[in-house]
Amino acid sequence: MNRYPAWKYIVIAIAVLTAIVFTVPNFFPDVPAVQVSSAKAKIDAALLGTVEDTLKGANIAFRGAVLDPTGIKVRFTDPETQIKAKDVLQTKLGENYIVALNLLSSSPRWLASIGALPMYLGLDLRGGVHFLLQVDMKGALDKAADSRAADLRSLLRKERIAYSGISREGGNVVVRFKDEAERNKARVLIEKTYSDMLVRDTDGAGGELRLVAGLKPEAQKARQDGAVAQNIQILRNRVNELGVAEPIIQQQGADRVVVQLPGVQDTARAKDILGRTASLEIRMVNDDPGALESALQGNVPIGNDLFTERNGTPLLVRRQVVLTGDRISDAQPGFDSRTNEPAVHINLDGPGANIFKEVTRENVGRRMAIVLVEKGKAEVITAPVIREEIGGGRVQISGRMTTREANDVALLMRAGALAAPMEIVEERTVGPSLGAENIAKGFDSVLYGFVVLVIFMCSYYMLMGLISSIALALNLLLLVALLSMLQATLTLPGIAAIALTLGMAIDANVLINERIREELRWGATPHAALQAGYERAWGTILDSNVTTLIAGIALLIFGTGPVRGFAVVHCLGILTSMFSAVFVSRGIVAMIYGHRKKLDSISIGQVWRPGNTTPPPAATKA
Repeated sequence: MNRYPAWKYIVIAIAVLTAIVFTVPNFFPDVPAVQVSSAKAKIDAALLGTVEDTLKGANIAFRGAVLDPTGIKVRFTDPETQIKAKDVLQTKLGENYIVALNLLSSSPRWLASIGALPMYLGLDLRGGVHFLLQVDMKGALDKAADSRAADLRSLLRKERIAYSGISREGGNVVVRFKDEAERNKARVLIEKTYSDMLVRDTDGAGGELRLVAGLKPEAQKARQDGAVAQNIQILRNRVNELGVAEPIIQQQGADRVVVQLPGVQDTARAKDILGRTASLEIRMVNDDPGALESALQGNVPIGNDLFTERNGTPLLVRRQVVLTGDRISDAQPGFDSRTNEPAVHINLDGPGANIFKEVTRENVGRRMAIVLVEKGKAEVITAPVIREEIGGGRVQISGRMTTREANDVALLMRAGALAAPMEIVEERTVGPSLGAENIAKGFDSVLYGFVVLVIFMCSYYMLMGLISSIALALNLLLLVALLSMLQATLTLPGIAAIALTLGMAIDANVLINERIREELRWGATPHAALQAGYERAWGTILDSNVTTLIAGIALLIFGTGPVRGFAVVHCLGILTSMFSAVFVSRGIVAMIYGHRKKLDSISIGQVWRPGNTTPPPAATKA
């Protein structure tokens, strides 16, 4: 007899129940919603009450408001109400809060309370914005050299080592001396303080004594890798500031970053913030007599850049960067207390505050330019005159900015300074209607494939084919539930992997059914044929799935983007298919045939025995 242990039925029942619970949320459609978040203000139950009271006071109907770790989310019945609610809430809450449009699942709260959430949908299924950004590796090394030049200047002054000047040449820092002993002391100090720098002596024109300090090759590689990692983190910060849910930000290759924002409706805002790869630089203005006039005639002095202020006045700025935006610890929009113009109030970290204090102390009466570098172009925001030494690390920048510009600049500065410039090399927007069409086509492809497989299996293997079809349906249910439990992102390649998984899963049942037929063909009793069919087919099923799993793991490790998404679903599908094809179908067979002491036949289609000249009946006799 083919009895099945009770504990195995319990495992199957738990698996099926869990799969149903975690699959159900995916069948509830997304609804328009508004998300309230903030990096500057507290999100609590009191704010939730304010949001609800504001909407009720404006006679805006909503389907519910919840507070979670990412902020407050309010659901609505249609996009028109959603947009109206966003405007009302933004006006009420002010600039300290970010009110963003979003799409949320309409599944019941009790499902969400136990962690049963729908799987994420990728950009090609939900619509949204896609960016591919290229990191300027040379720019990363140049920025590192600028930062190191400022550090060396502070170090030499602290140790009272006399030098005649410091400048950056390419990716190296050049320190000039008038005394050989001072140069030797500086070289020993730099090598001791900065182990990642390679320092060498050189002689300049006219016998000038120089030290050339540059990063070692391994340090350059680490700096470039770190620049990509830092840029990715900064982009994540900016996405969080935008209030965007479910972003996909990942490295592609050695120097590229993919940013995908599925479900984003306010695409113009996302493009404006993420597309602006801005960084802040503080430089000194060249006020030497005749320098500006010479630059206007086309003879820009070496080591200087000619800019135009926002009021149209030309300005000659030294290329040497005194301070970079990576020294910023906080930035908030506000207003200039004297002119009442929009401004950005910046707090510097400890080293940045010390550098800024030294620079302002030594340049009282001179002008200092605050430059915003964006998409490879530099713009002078303001160039104030230094009236006195500025300590404490608090800086204000202003100058012909609108309130929106001040908010955006503060957001960019607060999110962090890019370790290297980035350029958008690819940009595309996928509309929600196209995403809905992709979902419909993908669902149809899986459905039609499943129906065809069921028809074939039932017509060819009879009852055993129906059992295989039930196992196949459960396999699909388990796969969707597993993707939901892992909160994986489903894309079009993922749907293709689901369709492929159906074919691979039914292959295991074909092996089992054919093995049972073979046992019957050679005279085994039905009970013995069932037992041997599952046991002897298991080795073949395991081998075929393991080899396929190895290929899937290779795609997962070495693939990127859509290939990786395909690999995730593919590997999970292999695991669920082995469970359903062997474990579940064996349990169903035991329920149907296992209780019979004498089994006369198995409904498995036609079985040809050796020596038969006429085909046997559909239900094979023992």
